[in-house]
Amino acid sequence: MTASPGRGLLHLAAAVDLTDTYHPEPYAELVRLAERGALDFVTLGDSFARPGPDALAVLAHVAPLTARVGLVPTVTTTHTEPFHVQAAVASLDWVSRGRAGWRPEVSPGEGEARLFGRREAAHAHHLWQEATEVAEVSRRLWDSWEDDAEIRSVATGRFVDRAKLHHVDFQGASFSVKGPSIVPRPPQGHPVIVVDATDPAARDTAARHAEVALIRAVGPEQSEELGDELRAAAAAHGRDPDGLRVLAALTVDLGEGERAAEPGHGGGGPRPSPRGPLYRGGPVDLADLLAAWHGRGTVDGFHLTPLEPRRDLERLVNGTVPLLQHRALFRTFYPGSTLREHLGLARPANRYAPTGVPS
Repeated sequence: MTASPGRGLLHLAAAVDLTDTYHPEPYAELVRLAERGALDFVTLGDSFARPGPDALAVLAHVAPLTARVGLVPTVTTTHTEPFHVQAAVASLDWVSRGRAGWRPEVSPGEGEARLFGRREAAHAHHLWQEATEVAEVSRRLWDSWEDDAEIRSVATGRFVDRAKLHHVDFQGASFSVKGPSIVPRPPQGHPVIVVDATDPAARDTAARHAEVALIRAVGPEQSEELGDELRAAAAAHGRDPDGLRVLAALTVDLGEGERAAEPGHGGGGPRPSPRGPLYRGGPVDLADLLAAWHGRGTVDGFHLTPLEPRRDLERLVNGTVPLLQHRALFRTFYPGSTLREHLGLARPANRYAPTGVPS
């Protein structure tokens, strides 16, 4: 397997999901903790199937309270307008000064469809095809403003150069969008697209558009197989596979202290569970596990979901991260200011600008 240029240091991300929590401050506290550990980004889940605050709105509130860590909310593409989705994600990138990503998700349930009443529930495969189109039109709309389209001239009274705004004229299977966007091109050009590729129906979306793909594996062999499959599919769609970061997704329970290492794993995992691969043990053995997987070149990093958010994220940041830093496997500070810089991803050229190339 050929290692990608992004594999010098491993990438780390963490979920900051909280149960029955609607006030933004507890989320801000977790995000600030993740930033203290120099994590690449945090994710916040969302779903029409359960009550809870809007993930994108929560992270927009948190953005001015933080400075460097990436912010990646789940955004459901089913039952929502693609034009509004891209505008909201672009706004998060502006509010965070270039630290936004988004994780497309679908809503296949009958109960979710009844909330909106506009159409029947559909099969996940069809909904992920729609999500693929939402990702595509979002990228086009982010390019619909050239980077220097804003003039803001008080003397002439001109705010924008209309010659540098572009209609995208997108026609998909279930929607069409003319454009241009109502939000100027985001600071990153395109906010980072993160796709959970666990569901086979989501893997084509990941191969076509994801810059970060999350996979669930209980060992390095399985993670290597899934990662190679995604990179090959990305190449088949004409993408440079080195532009895709593959992160192994693990749930971590750091509440039981260190355990004697088990062959090939360390600590008490990962093992299959209803929540996906679960590591149970202490911060030291977790560092050993992450280092071993990354050292084999099977993944670019890890997305960790704390079983107990406050406890486990604190033990991750104060225990596991310093050990990885001591081994020169993880950064000790943020060398850049945007999520793309954290991930080693280039800023996309604008497809509509005269000097741009298709992205």
